[in-house]
Amino acid sequence: MFEKIFKLSENNTNVRIEVVAGITTFLTMAYIIFVQPTMMSHSGIDFGAATMATCLASAGATLLMAFWAKYPIALAPGMGVNAYFAYTLVPALVQAGYDEPWQIGLGVVFVAGLMFMLLTAVGIRETLMNAISLSMKNAIAVGIGMFISFIGLKNASVIQPHDATYITLTDKFLSPDLLVFFVGLLVAAACHDRGVKGSILIGIIASFVTAVCLKFGLPAMGYGDAEFVAQSQLMTSFQLDAVVTKGVVETPPSIGPTFMAMNIGDVFTQFVFPFVIIFLFIDMFDTMGTLIGVSEQAGFTKDGKIPRVGKAMGADAIGTTVGACLGTSTVTAYIESAAGVEQGGRTGLTAVVVAIGFLLAIFFTPVVEIIASYPAITSPALVIVGAMMIRNVTRIAWDDYSESIPAFLIIVGIPFSFSIGDGMAIGFIAYPIIKLLAGKVRQITPTTAILAVLLLGYFIFLRAKF
Repeated sequence: MFEKIFKLSENNTNVRIEVVAGITTFLTMAYIIFVQPTMMSHSGIDFGAATMATCLASAGATLLMAFWAKYPIALAPGMGVNAYFAYTLVPALVQAGYDEPWQIGLGVVFVAGLMFMLLTAVGIRETLMNAISLSMKNAIAVGIGMFISFIGLKNASVIQPHDATYITLTDKFLSPDLLVFFVGLLVAAACHDRGVKGSILIGIIASFVTAVCLKFGLPAMGYGDAEFVAQSQLMTSFQLDAVVTKGVVETPPSIGPTFMAMNIGDVFTQFVFPFVIIFLFIDMFDTMGTLIGVSEQAGFTKDGKIPRVGKAMGADAIGTTVGACLGTSTVTAYIESAAGVEQGGRTGLTAVVVAIGFLLAIFFTPVVEIIASYPAITSPALVIVGAMMIRNVTRIAWDDYSESIPAFLIIVGIPFSFSIGDGMAIGFIAYPIIKLLAGKVRQITPTTAILAVLLLGYFIFLRAKF
């Protein structure tokens, strides 16, 4: 059945590889099950309902990606855009005097989802994807590789904020968090080099076992009160006792408080509607970046184009619309899917496994919470995948500065702006301008020119603060 639906042999994979890839992807993104409801609760949404909405929306959109687009790409409420929802959109609506701020926020997401669907149906999003040059596509993959590596290092506390230099290497070299991270990283890297199947998953398991041993071992050895131990994420965040206090299985919360609660009527006002455009742009370019990055890594790109890209984007658009109906912010493709792809996932079966993980999480939240509560366990996977994605840098036309400079702006823009969409936009704006000034007008397509103008207007009129 799996062979018939997903053409496993044609894609040089099998059920075991796809299952391992799906588990790997799910574990690296399981944090969203707890982070998303926390974000949504800050805007007034019921935590339990937001948890159900997150799991159901993620599972539904990922299954749609699996069976319709047949890609090993998982979807869930996007990080960044959820913060924008909770800490910018809803407070702005409250300050403006609206009575149902989070309900209107969900209405904004719903309308943006409908616009995603319209743009996908008429082929505009696919046209934009195909208009991006090969160098720019590979730059996006490299930039995303650097981005997720940066996230991994940050989440594991290997790097930390600094007032003068913005970021710096941690000075907590005795922290158990670093040991947990580096055990997973080194084990995964060694297994990967030896050609061991499931190397990243093995690294995650190694980190988990190390974390459990340190959680119990350090206090037993008398180091529990030591500052470098007591202040570590291992002691403050690792919820190893979740299963003990809650049990393995937990009754799912009700989705009633958020189901179909969005307020659409107030969206079409002069104050609110610009937020729809902002959500549209953020999701459009985040999704484009993720699809390009994962496709380049997996070798899906053919003649500079991604097969079935319209269906992949359609899954994202429908996921956003349905997610708003359930009670969560914009659903988008997750770059953590690259972890599963690096483990050999090549078909929609990988996404099916991820979707099953989200559905099971509804009942087994204490178990999932153990892994998701401690980023140092899954951070090695992000760094390993980032290292694999960097290899696309050799496919950029470095001798053509009208290609390489915009590509470089994307490479540094994505991690430095901490946003796939914003980093891509910097390169997209620069691309036709450099081509024009270099006298290569014929290489500027109408699509790239229009895109640059739209993005420039978006930053000036919607994102700029006067």
